[in-house]
Order: sequence, then structure tokens, then C-alpha cells
Amino acid sequence: MGKLSTHVLDTAHGRPGAGVKVELFTVDEGSRSLVKTDLTNADGRCGAPLLEGEALRTGLYELVFHAGDYFAAQGVALPAPRFLDRITIAFGVHDGSQNYHVPLVVTPWSYSTYRGS
Repeated sequence: MGKLSTHVLDTAHGRPGAGVKVELFTVDEGSRSLVKTDLTNADGRCGAPLLEGEALRTGLYELVFHAGDYFAAQGVALPAPRFLDRITIAFGVHDGSQNYHVPLVVTPWSYSTYRGS
């Protein structure tokens, strides 16, 4: 049984991104539906998989990370409007029996992601 998980790494400060709001959406024919909202824990991870088992289906998804709010709460001086505020990672799930780990590596000025295990 597969699962979808994420975590946030704050490379500007060299630590996990704790307290980042994460939203998960399904995308179907251009319309988005909110599936789940969570906050990252002290390790920068959600406490449980965002989806697992039968709930993880083939299809298109989006993860939205509220990075701007996180960095503002860390006391980082950010311009208005913020260069990076809400970061959306759009990805596809081909096989729901596999694990999909979609981390966010982020600073106030850049981000990257990859498919982890």
C-alpha cells in the first residue's frame, strides 16, 4: 500500500521547517479540490501520511506550502509582496501502490523538490 508524504527543509537557517501550513489538492480537468490541510511538526514533517492506501489514487495533485508565512514568523525581513509566498508543487501519481515523498527545500528566495522514497 502506497502513501504520500512531505517535509520541509529550511536551508536558510539549516533546520527543519516547523509550523509550515501545507495544503493538498487533487486536480481534475483543471479544477482543484482541497483534500487535506496540515502543519509540519518540529522535524518539518506532517505527523502522518497525507494520503495512504486506497486514498492514494492515480492522478494529478498539488501541494501548497505557505512558505512566506513561515519565514515571516521566523523574523525574516521580507519585501511586500513577498518573492516566494505560497509555493505550489504540481505532480502526478502513476501508481498508488508506491510511496511518493515530495519534500520542499526552501529559502525566502529559492526552492527545490524531488521525489523521495
